[in-house]
Amino acid sequence: MKTEKIILGIDPGTTIMGFGLIKIKGKKMEFLQLNELHLKKYDDHYLKLKLIFERTVELIDTYHPDEIAIEAPFFGKNVQSMLKLGRAQGVAMAAGLSREVPITEYSPKKIKMAITGNGNASKEQVAKMLQSLLGLKELPKNLDATDGLAAAVCHFYNSGKKVGGKNYTGWAAFVKQNQDKLA
Repeated sequence: MKTEKIILGIDPGTTIMGFGLIKIKGKKMEFLQLNELHLKKYDDHYLKLKLIFERTVELIDTYHPDEIAIEAPFFGKNVQSMLKLGRAQGVAMAAGLSREVPITEYSPKKIKMAITGNGNASKEQVAKMLQSLLGLKELPKNLDATDGLAAAVCHFYNSGKKVGGKNYTGWAAFVKQNQDKLA
């Protein structure tokens, strides 16, 4: 059994994609990185998707994560926003699948619950708890990066447990688990 692993957490978005990386040594977490991909300056939605895919592949090729945890889209009031968010999540997942990195998705409530003990916690509460857990010196201006980091930490806390999220180990597993979505 591998005692060291790296988890990449992603908070997908077409305005800002947040991501964070942690290293697990035995049963301890170690902070590696958190950052954001800013996409607001681009008008072309397809270009944004391409950039999300490329940045995710770059992160995988640089840090060689063993697993990816991704925040699942949630349904808000705007169907168009949900569609864009789902596409952003899809291309980030495709990047991971193209490198054969196992992916688990978690609902925003599940991530918040894992970090703070409250599924309705604010972004600020999640960020402050991560700062305390991982000894972060300062928090980023936008909290999308800490949301990505939170997905990674949530995945660590749920390792070895049967989780409500979906797991994909490659294209074949993804297709098999999504037969209902294939035309």
